[in-house]
Amino acid sequence: MRQQSPSSWAAICILITAVVHLALGFSIEFSVDEAHYALYAQHLAWSYFDHPPLVGWIQWPLVTLTSSEGIIRLIPELLWILSCYLVYEVTVEVHHFIRGRNAGYLTSALPSANLCGLMAVLTVIAAPMLHILAIGLLPDTLLAPLSLGLMWMALRWLSKEQFSIGDWIITGLLLGLAGLSKYTAAFTALALLLVFLSTPRKPWITKVGFWIATLSALLLITPVLYWNWANDWISFKYQLAHGGGGEWLWRRLGAYIGIQILVFGPLFILGSVVFLKDCMHATKQSLLALFGFFLIPFAIFVSLSGGGGLPHWTSPAWFCLAPFAGIGLAKAWATQHRYWIRILFFIQIALCCIGFGYVLSGGISSTSIKSNPIADLYGWKVAGQKAADLAKATQANGIAVQNWTLGSRAAWYASPMPVYVLDQRQDQFDLWFGDLPKGANVLLMNWSGMSYPLPIGNKSAFQACEPLDSLEIVRFGRVLSKFDFSLCSHWQGPAQAE
Repeated sequence: MRQQSPSSWAAICILITAVVHLALGFSIEFSVDEAHYALYAQHLAWSYFDHPPLVGWIQWPLVTLTSSEGIIRLIPELLWILSCYLVYEVTVEVHHFIRGRNAGYLTSALPSANLCGLMAVLTVIAAPMLHILAIGLLPDTLLAPLSLGLMWMALRWLSKEQFSIGDWIITGLLLGLAGLSKYTAAFTALALLLVFLSTPRKPWITKVGFWIATLSALLLITPVLYWNWANDWISFKYQLAHGGGGEWLWRRLGAYIGIQILVFGPLFILGSVVFLKDCMHATKQSLLALFGFFLIPFAIFVSLSGGGGLPHWTSPAWFCLAPFAGIGLAKAWATQHRYWIRILFFIQIALCCIGFGYVLSGGISSTSIKSNPIADLYGWKVAGQKAADLAKATQANGIAVQNWTLGSRAAWYASPMPVYVLDQRQDQFDLWFGDLPKGANVLLMNWSGMSYPLPIGNKSAFQACEPLDSLEIVRFGRVLSKFDFSLCSHWQGPAQAE
């Protein structure tokens, strides 16, 4: 029987993992972010309050045809597969680059390029956080393959120290699309610039192709610039404040680093340490510059994490680290560390499987989102439809919630009913649905996972709120959460802040 090649094993592992993703994707409802970005596709615009527009644009064809979560999730799955393919190819190119620069060095010590590519792909598959990007479409899901594409172009530059016009155009398009995906694409652009600056000669700045690439990238992000100019730069202001977070605390930084290791896995760390120890000194300056595709965004996010940050923000950077980790793991595998690599791999895969099972089971039985975050993934579809029916029956002006994170699922599953967020924080819902008119009546949704008192009383937002109905969300015989529906009448305006 013919033995499978490493490239074949990589393809098989990617395919099996994709099937698992799709099975889970067809089984659960949208998360808050997924619903929010699907609403982008329902309300097409040049850009949006929270992020650039590509995360909405790319979903528009499917969202116009279906509301099926599983079908819409084909998009992040295809992007994840593309990212895995690019991880494999970039790993092979890094391998060839090391060999090419060191013809008499590491020729026998460095494992085959295909084995390195397989190890890089397995490192990605074993990372729990990266499965989230495969199942749910986030801006980071888009930025990951684009960052890897730019990393591949940087490798081409290091190999030749010159680009054809076609290379420059591709680079410009990738930069522009990255800018349409997420504002943090600027960190990836900085990493690419570092690679250009790392070469002894700097002929690129005088090349026509360089300026064509720059112009192409700027033209692609023009919609974002125009929309922000027309809307008082609200998106840029929001993201600068959001990225800065709150009070800076050392314990937050320590927790963030610990969470990063947990959710992306020690295989990344082990492989990278072996790579830096055994391979980096061979072509130190060039490879160190290429390492910037991980190091620059990761260092920036970690430095900001003392003020707060989300663990998935670094995901594109970890994808760019995978080629180096794959080469390091392949080298360790070829020597004496197979036992530890197997142990770490199976531990990480077991954690992923436990996570998948935890999500499907509905988590632990609780009405508190803090103790059972999985409850957030169930019940919104039936609750949204019930809210829409009650709003129509009571002739309400729309549906209301008291926190923007509750608004996304309500707006998606109760579409096209307008949804109003009853707070003083400016957000995307203000742009989509406007302000709730004075004197309006609304159907108020209250969810037990993030419960609020009725907006009446001394600092009254409504004159009165009358309870209408409730809905318990049950999975496998256990109550996960509860929705309460009230008719709130005669809107007075936002309640005064405490």
